[in-house]
Amino acid sequence: METSELSGVLPVLAVPFSDDGRLDLEGFDAVCDLVIGSGAEGALLFGLASEFYKLSDSERAELRRRFLAAAQAAQGFAAIVSVTEHATWLAVQHAVRAVSEGADAINLLPPYFLGPSAAELLAHLEAVLAAVNVPVIVQYAPAQTGTSLRAEALREVATRHSNLATVKVESQPPGRMVTELQKGEPRLSAIVGYAGLQLPDAVRRGAVGVQPGCSFPELYVRLWQHHLANDVAAFEALHARMLPYLSSWMQQVEFIIQIEKSILKRRGIIRSDHCRRPGWELDQEESRAIDRFLDDFASVLH
Repeated sequence: METSELSGVLPVLAVPFSDDGRLDLEGFDAVCDLVIGSGAEGALLFGLASEFYKLSDSERAELRRRFLAAAQAAQGFAAIVSVTEHATWLAVQHAVRAVSEGADAINLLPPYFLGPSAAELLAHLEAVLAAVNVPVIVQYAPAQTGTSLRAEALREVATRHSNLATVKVESQPPGRMVTELQKGEPRLSAIVGYAGLQLPDAVRRGAVGVQPGCSFPELYVRLWQHHLANDVAAFEALHARMLPYLSSWMQQVEFIIQIEKSILKRRGIIRSDHCRRPGWELDQEESRAIDRFLDDFASVLH
């Protein structure tokens, strides 16, 4: 896969559990089917929305195996596996294993526990980049991790590792980082996360993709189709309709994770919207907002 192919809609997969907290593998397969069937260009496993921090090593191995098998059966669908380990040695091992099992790309979340120095962060990135021969997306999520990465430093790393060509920008707002990544050489492309809250500004600045959750990927595919068709009015109108819901749900990470699972359950994709504790329990008004959302977008969310 070429790094230029990491673009478009690339949702983060949710990991379903049964009501008693056990892994729901059938539900996970259904989530994969939903995203693949939506027209998305690829998907990411083990993002924050996957509750990676609540999974055992054996659970991750089984989920990765099933995801990669589903992705490989879908021609042209990019399977991205996130590497979240804080130890550089472990991160390298996990990245190599994911690639050997069929991952098309690696999403690399820089370590943040106990605040490693900028030099250590960059050394961590370079070690993983050197260990694999597939595209690597560096995830920049300062609000969630406290990690600060400069565009200039990332471009310098890219001069030594050509498989670094994309940064997932989750700073708020993301626009300036998207712009900075494209200054100088080598030029780094950007995709935006955070449910695409600032997607109109990001694409005006050159962002090449969005990485939202997976409970309504059809809406993001429709958005991206408007963007590719240069139908600015339709793109901005649809985003404006989504924005009141997204801006509410994205106020807290566990909140949006619970929302994603509750939508998946109400759409009949998974049987339970259980999240392993600690988490977020929806109140009555938050639950009603999901009903309004599904009513508002019923014509797209078949």
